[in-house]
Amino acid sequence: MARIAGVDLPKNERVEIGLTRIFGIGRSLSNKILTETNVNPNTRVKDLTDEDIVKIRTLIERDYKVEGDLRREIAMDIKRLQDIGCYRGLRHKAHLPVRGQRTRTNARTRKGPRKLVIKKK
Repeated sequence: MARIAGVDLPKNERVEIGLTRIFGIGRSLSNKILTETNVNPNTRVKDLTDEDIVKIRTLIERDYKVEGDLRREIAMDIKRLQDIGCYRGLRHKAHLPVRGQRTRTNARTRKGPRKLVIKKK
């Protein structure tokens, strides 16, 4: 089993898909990494040689910010927005949509399940 950036990649997936299990790596970045390391994207993770795994691991550690470092950076960016009290920071703090979406309807993902209001007689 290949372990890259603290994540165990699933054995039976293609390398191209398996790399996307790492936070911060999507399909396009996965393909870019594989072309730089000269690894066939169609090979399964279980069929990778140790050399291939080392090449991929060193490239990711050297050139890209993934997993814990990326999560920490995102959290610090949001905290900075909240500390300076800008509009986006206030929206983050209130758990509301940040990018101008409507909230009268929709926005359930961000606001959570509906809170039922029971009318009194």
